[in-house]
Amino acid sequence: MRLGQIISNDRVTAAVFEGGEAFAVPGYTLLELIDRSEKDGVSLTDGARRLVSKHPEKAQPVIPFCPREVWACGCTYEMSAAFRDAEHGTREGFYRHVFTAERPEIFFKGTSRICVGPGKPIGIRADSKFTAPEPELAVVLGAKGKVLGYTLANDVSAWDIERENPLYLPQSKVYTASCSLGPVIVTADELKDPYSLDMVCTIKRGDDILFAGSTSTSKLNRKIEQMVAFLMKANPVPAASLLLTGTGIIVTEEAALAPGDIVSITVEEIGTLTNEAALV
Repeated sequence: MRLGQIISNDRVTAAVFEGGEAFAVPGYTLLELIDRSEKDGVSLTDGARRLVSKHPEKAQPVIPFCPREVWACGCTYEMSAAFRDAEHGTREGFYRHVFTAERPEIFFKGTSRICVGPGKPIGIRADSKFTAPEPELAVVLGAKGKVLGYTLANDVSAWDIERENPLYLPQSKVYTASCSLGPVIVTADELKDPYSLDMVCTIKRGDDILFAGSTSTSKLNRKIEQMVAFLMKANPVPAASLLLTGTGIIVTEEAALAPGDIVSITVEEIGTLTNEAALV
């Protein structure tokens, strides 16, 4: 099932997307629908089927849900680890070690406060000269880390701040509009193989394509279940949270984001997430 949110009767409302149409789930945001499904002990798909309207609406998807917490994994693709080692001049292969170690890198990205949906501006820090998108597959979590579904995420990052000192990573990663999500969530019962997704990212500046890159989730070095298991260790992340699984598409400094740039991330099975960059 394809789930998300629309504006219906002047309020953000959960919706089922089917055949190019949106069917509202009246009285619920998607976060509330997740909570209701957990309380009733039913799958998110079944919970939505019980409550969804039979009448389609002409509405575009907004942010698919407002996650309670957003966590992210790093160095899960070899390209990302190699690029970071080169950026930091780490002779010992610090990031390569993270890539191959049993324990993954996991960091707190923030809450829904830093998240935006399709068509909304993503942020460029005023104190950064090298902000870049990081296209990622994101996992929607239920209670006790159950995988409910998948969406696209842009883990927007001020790379020059992290490059100055790895301990500055929170300032590189956590700020206004630094995480975009969407366009919809595809439930786990429909997207059965998250390791066979082709992902494309483009940056347009005016009429020109400034950057184009692609990867496949088949190149993920870690299983999603492993990442979730480490996330949940001594850390009871609440239902309706999100885990970003890392990026395999590296945007170099020559394509650093500028205000007005248009970033699009596409996975055919999920859709296209598009945002314009703006100073924050």
